[in-house]
Amino acid sequence: MLLKTLLLTATFASSSFAELNIVATTGMVADITRQVVGNYGTVTALMGEGVDPHLYKPTSADARKIMNSDMIFYSGLLLEGRMTDTFLKAARMGKVVFPVTELIEETYLLEPPEFEGHWDPHVWMDVSAWSQAVDAVANALCEQDVEHCDEYKENAKQYNEQLAKLHSYAIDSIASIPEEQRVLITAHDAFNYFGRAYGIEVVGIQGLSTESEAGIEDVNRLVNMLVDKGITAVFVESSVSDRNVKALIEGAKSKGHTVIIGGRLFSDAMGKTGTYKGTYIGMLDHNITTITKALGGEATSGGFAQKTGRKKVGE
Repeated sequence: MLLKTLLLTATFASSSFAELNIVATTGMVADITRQVVGNYGTVTALMGEGVDPHLYKPTSADARKIMNSDMIFYSGLLLEGRMTDTFLKAARMGKVVFPVTELIEETYLLEPPEFEGHWDPHVWMDVSAWSQAVDAVANALCEQDVEHCDEYKENAKQYNEQLAKLHSYAIDSIASIPEEQRVLITAHDAFNYFGRAYGIEVVGIQGLSTESEAGIEDVNRLVNMLVDKGITAVFVESSVSDRNVKALIEGAKSKGHTVIIGGRLFSDAMGKTGTYKGTYIGMLDHNITTITKALGGEATSGGFAQKTGRKKVGE
């Protein structure tokens, strides 16, 4: 895969260890890196709340942060496609540039027809897959800082135990949705791994990248699906325009079928920094709980960690 060769092997001397200065691209990558590095490094995320990584172009300030860092972690699978040149330049200058999806086997990855030749990059939507990214971060840190490898491995182990519980919560919650209502319609195809992992049909109005446009035929087809299946809720995303979702709602209304926005989901970006939804666990907890309740299922009040505070639609 592109850029998988950018795994450089400079090692920090243990006798004069200094806190690692790490740059990460998305919030999801930054959060798991913080969980693993613990007190031995600081992590700066380039992309904040509501930022779309498909469209993101690094600024001159980003370039300075990258060049001043010890390590750069990115998601990979062409999610940050417009940053490729920046990664290549950093690697040529001797920086450690690492894709956290490195350990995920190609047999797991999805290659939707409209994305032929490229993998679907949204693997963090399956918590069990993102656990492998946590292990990849630990391995990369161990290569660069052998002295604290045991701590990195232990941090990864403890965090993955939390993720395993979140994964189970997702399975149980989505399974509680009535089968005929188990359809997730969102702005773009960011939830395919989520659908496969947790047993819910996923339909995105746009394709995998937010650079694509939904046509009138696509919208009309989905309006007919809403009406025919009696689906009453669709979802908007925090980092994608809600224009197409609102078109679905209006189209269904013209056919005498009421559809509401079931909630705002986090797809390519997490919530506000410093909040629960600004963590990977909080992001997925919010999505799972919101989807479950909006589609008529049963989720723990307050979500996985009792922090979402979202009631059932209509309560």
